Amino acid sequence: MTSPRHVPVLLDRVVALLTPALDHDGSVLVDCTLGLGGHSEAVLERCGLARVIGIDRDPNALELSRERLAPYGDRFTAVHAVYDEIPDVLADLGLDEVDGVLFDLGVSSMQLDLPERGFAYAVDAPLDMRMNPDAGLTAADVLNTYKPRELVRILKEYGEERNARRIVDAIVRERAKEPFTSSERLVALLYEAIPAPARRTGGHPAKRTFQALRMEVNDELRVLERAIPAAIDAIGVGGRVVVESYHSLEDRLVKRAFAAAVATDVPDDLPFVPEGHEPALRLVTRGAEQAPAEETATNPRAASVRLRAIERIRPGKGAAA
Repeated sequence: MTSPRHVPVLLDRVVALLTPALDHDGSVLVDCTLGLGGHSEAVLERCGLARVIGIDRDPNALELSRERLAPYGDRFTAVHAVYDEIPDVLADLGLDEVDGVLFDLGVSSMQLDLPERGFAYAVDAPLDMRMNPDAGLTAADVLNTYKPRELVRILKEYGEERNARRIVDAIVRERAKEPFTSSERLVALLYEAIPAPARRTGGHPAKRTFQALRMEVNDELRVLERAIPAAIDAIGVGGRVVVESYHSLEDRLVKRAFAAAVATDVPDDLPFVPEGHEPALRLVTRGAEQAPAEETATNPRAASVRLRAIERIRPGKGAAA
């Protein structure tokens, strides 16, 4: 069982948004970011008619969540996959549609808590950052082999790092002497490269660079860009997609996909929507919901969360074009 500080962000609100879609026999939730299974456990506990399919690219997370959720028997199924593979996962399980899809984006608490995974900047560790530790480039590979202009783009786009050019210039100088292998060396470089006034605001000076490297290593935005439309297409009437984002680019992508899904082809100046042109989906949340102050006080990760939900109200495809 996980410790109290591993309670998922906005857990009660997320379960409340999913419950109307999961209150019938045979209902199915796809938890696309299974992690330690906190969301899945809450749904299995509170929605007694539902079963959960948990997807994660991290085999360590799958092992831990299987153990945690074993008391629920065949109501829980764990699948090793990346969440843009939703159509394949459902096809393999013989499912045409599901009733709910949940995304809790970003790095999991388990990954942050294991130093050898290289996600955390507070301890020295190998620069890995792969959510699936058996596949793909590591953060060290990115630092040591990417062209300077690509590194600048990544730090600016994914990390919103204002000092991207200064940081990359320092990285290029240092990697010419010796390739990067550890987080400690990178953190020390960031302290040197970022001007003192900038270090005093916006949290730890390594936060933005580590976030950017993680998002690049795991191709997070491009995976999400494919996954949200696939999730919308996967839900049946009454089904809901719920997304928790922690980065402005992620939230913008979700907002855009949801807006496209609820749009109609009826001109704005038409006083009514003709039959057959009604949108197949509706927004459940008004804009993006945020965590209340009392939750952010006890869980710093909650401060940046943006929660959105959408529901299918008519048959038909509703994903973003």
